[in-house]
Amino acid sequence: MRGVHIAAIAVRDSDGKIVVHEQSLSAALYRGRISKTPFLRGIVGLWDALGLGTRALLWSADVAIGDQDDVNFNGPLGWGTLAFSLLLGIGLFFVLPTTIATAVESVMGLEGRTVLVNVVESVVRLGLLVGYIWLIGRLPDVKRLFGYHGAEHKTINAYEAGAELTPSVVANYPIEHPRCGTAFLLTVVFVSLVVFSLLGRPPLAWLILSRVILIPVIAGVSYEILRFTARNMHHPVIRLLVIPNLALQHLTTRQPDLEMIEVAICAFKCVLQAETSAETKISMEERIVTGSA
Repeated sequence: MRGVHIAAIAVRDSDGKIVVHEQSLSAALYRGRISKTPFLRGIVGLWDALGLGTRALLWSADVAIGDQDDVNFNGPLGWGTLAFSLLLGIGLFFVLPTTIATAVESVMGLEGRTVLVNVVESVVRLGLLVGYIWLIGRLPDVKRLFGYHGAEHKTINAYEAGAELTPSVVANYPIEHPRCGTAFLLTVVFVSLVVFSLLGRPPLAWLILSRVILIPVIAGVSYEILRFTARNMHHPVIRLLVIPNLALQHLTTRQPDLEMIEVAICAFKCVLQAETSAETKISMEERIVTGSA
């Protein structure tokens, strides 16, 4: 779980004891002007989706093998992991779909049919995203990870409903949540279709470069859409629009057991304590989000 002051990662060690790591978050990134500026704050969402969650997994792996040395998320390991995550994400979900769509355009003689080719590119991108998540979700360790992801969502949903934060009570709440990082990634796919359709189809090198350069723009727009829909879930039209986002979360969540929920509650309470003791008065629904799987 993360707020705007700390991120808290709770895991069970080999003895079954819950171990918690708390990491202070960058004031500039999470509490400064960027976090309050529409579209620019999408950078924070991109960081959460590709960086913070991955580095948290590294620490949990250290706990699993009995190495609980403190990990500095803002050190070389963290930044190196972020760079790797970004390169992997860009290569798999931006460069590869663009290259495939360009090949389809050439083979099928679709030159000049920009919108159609961009639709093909977006379909390939969505297929790669869903296929990648489905494929890794078949691994036993990832299935367990997705169970913890479901526990995170249940905990947040229970808190926002004002329920008692005990495993037996939290277990009754849904595993979907409108502010999930999975929903953010799906929104990125649909926003990229619209943005890229406005650019035409320049030569492949320029095409790939444009995709990479526009990632922050797409992330910014996607974040604002996700923020808007999460705030307006009471509206029937919004509930209809977010159905694909919530449905995709079933790929990245599993029904957790009570021990998983206990871990999620522990992480949440650490963040809750830090956020409620801070001077800022932003609502907790805005300040605490679940991790990205």
